[in-house]
Amino acid sequence: MMMEWKWLWFIWMAVLLLVLEGCRWCTTDACLEHERIALLHLKPFFNYGNPLKSWVDLKGSDCCKWERVKCNTITRRVIQLSLNSTKWEYNMDYWYLNASMLLPFEKLKSLYLSENAIGGNLENEGFQWLSRLTKLETLNLTGNSLKNSILFDMRNLSSLKTLRLSSNQLEGRLLHIQDEKQLSIINLEELKISNYLNWTSIYIGLSNLINLKKLDLSENQIESLQSSKDGGRKLELTHLKELNLNSNLFNNSVFASLNKLLNLKTLSISNQLKGPIDTKDLDAFTSLRELNMRANELIDFVIHKGWCDLRNLEVLDVSGNALEGMLPHCFSNLTALRVLDISRNHFQIPFTFAPFANLSNLKALLSNENKMVTEPSFYTSIPKFQFEVISLSKCITSQQLSRKLPTFLYYQYDLRYVDLSHNNFSGTVPSWLLENNAKLEDLILKGNSFTGPLSFSSALISNVSSIDISENKIQGQIPTSTCSTFPHLSRLFLSKNAFEGNIPLCLSGMKDLSILDLSNNQLYGKVPEELITKGSLTILRLSNNNFSGNVVPAILKANGLQNLYLDGNKFSGEVTNVDVSTFEFPNSLSDIDLSNNQLHGKLPRWIGNASFLLRLALSNNGFEGSIPMEFCNLNWLEFLDLSQNNLSGSIPSCFNPPNVKHVHLHGNRLRGPLSLAFYNSSSLVTVDLRGNNLTGSIPKWIDTLSSLSVLLLKDNHFHGKVPIQLCKLYSLSIIDLSQNMFSGPIPSCLGNLSLPMKEKESLATGFYLPFTEKDESTSIAMRKLERDINPYYPDSYLEEVIEFTTKSGFYSYEGNILAYMTGIDLSCNNLTGHIPPELGNLSEIYSLNLSYNKLMGVIPSSFSKLHQIESLDLSYNNLSGEIPNQLVELNSLEVFSVAHNNLSGSIPEPKAQYGTFIESSYEGNPFLCGTILHKSCSKPDAPSTRSNSLDDEGEDIVVLTIFVVLYINPYWRSVWFSFIGKCITTCRYSTMANFLAYHIFRQ
Repeated sequence: MMMEWKWLWFIWMAVLLLVLEGCRWCTTDACLEHERIALLHLKPFFNYGNPLKSWVDLKGSDCCKWERVKCNTITRRVIQLSLNSTKWEYNMDYWYLNASMLLPFEKLKSLYLSENAIGGNLENEGFQWLSRLTKLETLNLTGNSLKNSILFDMRNLSSLKTLRLSSNQLEGRLLHIQDEKQLSIINLEELKISNYLNWTSIYIGLSNLINLKKLDLSENQIESLQSSKDGGRKLELTHLKELNLNSNLFNNSVFASLNKLLNLKTLSISNQLKGPIDTKDLDAFTSLRELNMRANELIDFVIHKGWCDLRNLEVLDVSGNALEGMLPHCFSNLTALRVLDISRNHFQIPFTFAPFANLSNLKALLSNENKMVTEPSFYTSIPKFQFEVISLSKCITSQQLSRKLPTFLYYQYDLRYVDLSHNNFSGTVPSWLLENNAKLEDLILKGNSFTGPLSFSSALISNVSSIDISENKIQGQIPTSTCSTFPHLSRLFLSKNAFEGNIPLCLSGMKDLSILDLSNNQLYGKVPEELITKGSLTILRLSNNNFSGNVVPAILKANGLQNLYLDGNKFSGEVTNVDVSTFEFPNSLSDIDLSNNQLHGKLPRWIGNASFLLRLALSNNGFEGSIPMEFCNLNWLEFLDLSQNNLSGSIPSCFNPPNVKHVHLHGNRLRGPLSLAFYNSSSLVTVDLRGNNLTGSIPKWIDTLSSLSVLLLKDNHFHGKVPIQLCKLYSLSIIDLSQNMFSGPIPSCLGNLSLPMKEKESLATGFYLPFTEKDESTSIAMRKLERDINPYYPDSYLEEVIEFTTKSGFYSYEGNILAYMTGIDLSCNNLTGHIPPELGNLSEIYSLNLSYNKLMGVIPSSFSKLHQIESLDLSYNNLSGEIPNQLVELNSLEVFSVAHNNLSGSIPEPKAQYGTFIESSYEGNPFLCGTILHKSCSKPDAPSTRSNSLDDEGEDIVVLTIFVVLYINPYWRSVWFSFIGKCITTCRYSTMANFLAYHIFRQ
């Protein structure tokens, strides 16, 4: 018996040890070895740019702690792989995946492979292997190049619940299978499949997905959701709750094809719906909670009972349409409505806001860019709503309308976000909005007519994080109570007012202040050094005031500051050098703008240590000397403006930062050839070297600047031929080579330039004020509208500005206007030969100036194809022949000159825009005739020999008198030749100069 008991005890202990060992294995701190090895085998295929640097082949390295890997906390098995965007680069060739490499991850639940340029799979190693991953629930293959076979390969993934296949190359019939019942992914709950498919190709695949809850069919080519077969059968997915149909081809009867989706709660249909829309079929959607019809072209709602019965609707977005008139009366029926966005329409909103008075659940109203109107009303009740978000930007258009704030605002006490910008409201700043709403975070009052002085309550208002009162008429000093009243203020915008005095010292001590904009006021004195050096500020803008002193020492201590704008002030002094071997430049600074000040001396070499500097503007100061070689070390530099200084020497040949986009060096005394400066700078968009003393020819390597859009070399001493390599710069849109010494013919290949429209030449993407909603009951709805309720602020205030001569004037182009400007100016050179007819192919050009050259031949009739041209100047050449009659079809032409050539024949009959040109456009062509020149073309008068003889004698006497005066008086002789020299340099000849030249060279 005792022996038996001992055996039982021994067996029991063995089992216990096994259990303990098993538990130890279950709770191991590291991932499984075979899964770690499998991850290392995957790494070479998903490590472009080294995003998987933590995946190291070291013994004991826990793969559960690697980036983009998630493990079960108990079993330590890999359950999620986030390999999205790990093998993508621009213009990358597609590659083929060996899907069998994923088989070791037997417990994998989520697999993200989006944006990886996957073109398919290796033969016999396809996605069908994934069917063995019986736990896989989420698969994201968005943004690859997969074909239709992908669905066939995954037909047996019965565990799959979420599948995203958008932005691939699916086309034609979606499923290539003989029997629809073979599709076994019937547990799928979410499907996103945006691939430019039509409905016929999608319908068959969807009909079996009976458990689908969320369906995204955006960006396809669907015209209707009714099957072309089965008698027009409609889609029936009884569990479907969310449907996204954005960017398809639906017509206005789209709701009729959706009325079988009885449980739908969210519907988004931002398409090309046009004109009025009938809402009668909306009565089927009694469960609908959210309806998005933004960014269509709707002009009216045909209201039916169905619209008024959406009593469960909580979010309605019809922004960005052309809806007009008063709001439908049945809006008062939508009692569950919490968020309403009617922005960017033509609605007439009563100043009383009576249509919303009974919507007690309404928390957010966005009505930007509508029209606020007064109307006879006896509505005096206190509104039932308590807004959290109200945005009424750009709503007042009538000057007769009362410019006082809407009275309903006096009854609001739960506001978090208020935007009343650009409405011309008057009176004092409504600080009572801050006092009445303890939870208010953002107050935006910019672009009104509020007057000052500015006054805030002395009571503590702790939730306010952003105040924007810029672009008003506020006077006086910035109140020092700002600091104590708003202790957690993060963003303060007071620009474009009439503030004066000093900057309050207490602003330097606000620990949460990150953005301070006091630009375009009348502030003066010295800038507190602590304001620049304190840690919390990231953006400081003090542009266009009257600040003075030497601010450079503070900049050298600006730790934490990212963008510093001190342009347009009276800062002075010499920018001293420091010992670059011991000095460490603040690595946070990315933008520095010190332009338009009174700084002088040599450019500091320590700027070369500013390794993270993105944008540097030092224009319009008194800097002299050469550009330091240390500037070549600015590897992250995107924008450089050193224009309008006294810089000399040559441009450093090493200056070709890999990321540079815009370089402005005009108005200096730089000399010498370009040598290798800018060589191979493929990111370069703008080169502005106007008004220097540069010499030599345009280098043949100019075609290495593959992104070049703006080339400005005006007023230098360049010579040689215009290189044909310019024709290989397919992004070129503005070329100015005027006032140089270029010779030879105009390259005909310039006519092949497409002159593409540029994207906005802004230097920043910008940011939106973050809306932080603390009430969980409404936060979801608020996040959906975050980009709509928050105004845009640029993350850089440095703007790309291009100066170009056109329409007989000198213009500056910036922002959106620059994006549309195209032009070529080759004037004031020594170009010869004929005008290439190929230039007529420049159909997008706005300005073409070939004046003051030695061009000959006829004006190409192909110029009639320059449909967009606004300024065409061919004056002061040796052109002959007639003016092509086809030019009268140039309806956009505003400035036109063919003066001082050898043209003959009659001026084309004035027609439309062409009939607006006056005599000066044609003068100086002896054989040209027409009404404008007061010269008949039908019966030319015989010239009078006696009259000509007398004219010649009179002209000779005038010339002789001038020469006698210049011979006798040395002072007038000096003045005269100086005047003639300036005329030649600037290519602007006076009438007297032409007169003398004619008589001198006629002989």
